[in-house]
Amino acid sequence: MEERLQKIISRAGVASRRASEELILAGRVRVNGRVVTELGLKADRQKDRIEVDGKRLVSEAPVYVALHKPRNVVSTLRDPEGRPTVADHVRGTGARLYPVGRLDFATSGILLMTNDGDFANALLHPRGGVPKTYVLKVQGVMSDDDLTPWREGIRLEDGVTLPAEARLLRHEGDKTWLEVTLREGRNQQIRRMGEATGWPVMRLARTTFAGVSSEGLRPGEWRALTVDELLHIREAFGVPKRIRGAMMGASSGPVDHRRTAASSARSGAKASPRPTQEAAGAAARGRGPAQPRVRSRANADAPSAPGQGPAGRMARSRTDAAPSTSARSPAGRTARSRTDAAPSTPARSPAGRTARSRTDVAAPAAPGPGAARSARSVRSETKPRAAETRAPRARGRERR
Repeated sequence: MEERLQKIISRAGVASRRASEELILAGRVRVNGRVVTELGLKADRQKDRIEVDGKRLVSEAPVYVALHKPRNVVSTLRDPEGRPTVADHVRGTGARLYPVGRLDFATSGILLMTNDGDFANALLHPRGGVPKTYVLKVQGVMSDDDLTPWREGIRLEDGVTLPAEARLLRHEGDKTWLEVTLREGRNQQIRRMGEATGWPVMRLARTTFAGVSSEGLRPGEWRALTVDELLHIREAFGVPKRIRGAMMGASSGPVDHRRTAASSARSGAKASPRPTQEAAGAAARGRGPAQPRVRSRANADAPSAPGQGPAGRMARSRTDAAPSTSARSPAGRTARSRTDAAPSTPARSPAGRTARSRTDVAAPAAPGPGAARSARSVRSETKPRAAETRAPRARGRERR
């Protein structure tokens, strides 16, 4: 899509639109290798090659930030008098941000900052009617009837104000706290409305702007707008056109940039050793194809320790299977724990198998319900071949 050249340069974070026009007039901008010195030229930032001072422009990712502007801070990027500016508080974003509107030098509260010019223009246009809520303290004790001019409109030097939403919050001695919501943005409008009605404003802070609140932010802190906030703004005012790729907070609510950085560091530190642990577990579980996971007597006679490899697991399961009927009694649990703790004989000879079988048979010595049935199962497992060899001989004698 073609856009004005100064707009493309500004969106890339090089300079403001007015400063970008000066760069064009000075002959410091090239489009597809040709120097451009006239304003109003349009270009496509995706198709055309745009250079400033010989460096090709790369569009920045859109950034949308909510800053709690402190008092005695200027809502500009530079101040000729050397006063602190809002740009000093958002340097950690890594982008060139400018404020969406302004707050007075002595006024604190929420201030949106972005590098998306369309986003800022849509929220500042008079036809948008973006709501801005303020909390203020005035001199004097006001009643609800005193707020009628605020709700109907007050005549100022530049015309009658639009009706505002105003309500009393509390009285503090001879002072009154109010909450006022405006849908227009005149210069120092709240303070001028107070002077015009005889209630001079002593303290002023903006709490919300376009539905974005300063809650949870201390003066001087900022956070990225959440997905929910950007979706709400787009539904109400049509911007931003694209949300994907923007730097933003979580959709669950406000996110402080300091907490976000700390949580990212912690999650990265926890995730790094996971592959090593999985690899170590896999190495401990499998010791090669020589030990298949089959329930057989050879696995029970393997020399591995209980709990290491398939053979160890099968040996432990067979040892535990013998006293299974008496495992609920304390004696049964003690016998099983002693059997598991007994070191295995690291030998594949018949002597090693005999020692293991004796240990298995001696394990269910503790009495308990079903002990006779447990002993029969052990004898049937230890002497299956003798029973098989005697049976055919007996049948042969009968035939003779």
